[in-house]
Amino acid sequence: MPVSENILRKYAELIVRTGANVQPGQVVQLTIAVEQHEFAAMVMEECYKAGAKKVNIEWTCDMQSRLNFLYAEEETLASVLPWEKAKLQQMTEDLPCRIYVVSEDPDAMNGVDPRKLSAVMQSRATVVKPYRNAIEGKHQWAIAAYPSEKWAQKCFPGAEDAVDRLWDAILKTVRIREDNDPVAEWKAHTDFIEEKAAWLNAQGFSSLRYRSANGTNFTVDLIPGAKWAGAGAVNNRNGVFYIPNMPTEEIFTSPIAGRCEGTLVAVKPLSWNSQIIDGFSITFENGRAVSCHAEQGQDLLEQMIHMDEGASMLGEVALVPKESPVNQCGFLFYETLFDENACCHCALGMGFKEVLPGGDDLSMDQAREQGINDSIIHVDFMVGADDLYIDGVRPDGSVTAIFRNGTWA
Repeated sequence: MPVSENILRKYAELIVRTGANVQPGQVVQLTIAVEQHEFAAMVMEECYKAGAKKVNIEWTCDMQSRLNFLYAEEETLASVLPWEKAKLQQMTEDLPCRIYVVSEDPDAMNGVDPRKLSAVMQSRATVVKPYRNAIEGKHQWAIAAYPSEKWAQKCFPGAEDAVDRLWDAILKTVRIREDNDPVAEWKAHTDFIEEKAAWLNAQGFSSLRYRSANGTNFTVDLIPGAKWAGAGAVNNRNGVFYIPNMPTEEIFTSPIAGRCEGTLVAVKPLSWNSQIIDGFSITFENGRAVSCHAEQGQDLLEQMIHMDEGASMLGEVALVPKESPVNQCGFLFYETLFDENACCHCALGMGFKEVLPGGDDLSMDQAREQGINDSIIHVDFMVGADDLYIDGVRPDGSVTAIFRNGTWA
């Protein structure tokens, strides 16, 4: 049945006050699709109720993006204009609280040249990256979702109630019901994740070993002293706790860049740049992806791995048990915000310097020296098969089971 206004307002308040945790006097930047303008107004109002100084909205539109890539020249799309740079510079000064509401059509870029997509992204991301680095750890941000008709039809082809079904799943994963207190449920959930992260941090593992019958056979080295994190983060400028992803089920860290061996087999399709990569595996030698195979999206996968020097190395390993509410929904969301929270995953590209001791105060050069990967991309792909085994290995060679059959050992 259609979502009630009470539920929508409860969701908007959860995003603003528990997710982004907007504080009095902060500037907020809301990014949302034009089709979701009514929900945008709800989120905007909740921001002002939380004390926001100003709320700015950046509208997105799948059709606009698609038509640009079909008809505009690559050089035109790749150019970052002076007014865009000025806007990015202003962001480093305002340090806005950023809220993203995703609802993109997973097939929006079907038929668009993947080489053109990658080239434009590569060019623009290279310009944007210094501004992104400048605000890292200094602002709050949160990503949530709102179902669109095309996204819902991708998940439930031909279903007349596709949007309602996608809504039901989203609300389940963000712990919202008509009769509950989602803030209290999120507090219990984040406490559980932090407890697991504390256990991992106490083990002193130097590497992880992955095994699965589908062909995953992989070892990755961890950065000495780097922490496992999850659930929430802290804005180091004002000490405010926030939850970047809603939903979130993962406990993650960044491994040593360039120190892994073996093959990882993806267990779910990957939606990247609004195109699908499916049935794929990636093989690493001396820490870099040296080969890949995809039943769908081979060219796109190859483009991704070669986006820059760091794109072929891992920036993240994350643990998610198969009991995750996202996984229990029983279908593929075709949206990384959800699918990465269904099972264990790894990410090609950018690592997280905040997992290092004092990491938020480090420059990117200093973080790289300690083993953090640097890249213009960060792309999660799911490897959590139902029979996945993960062992933690300590420097003295002792081994402890972390995962057995896709869940905590």
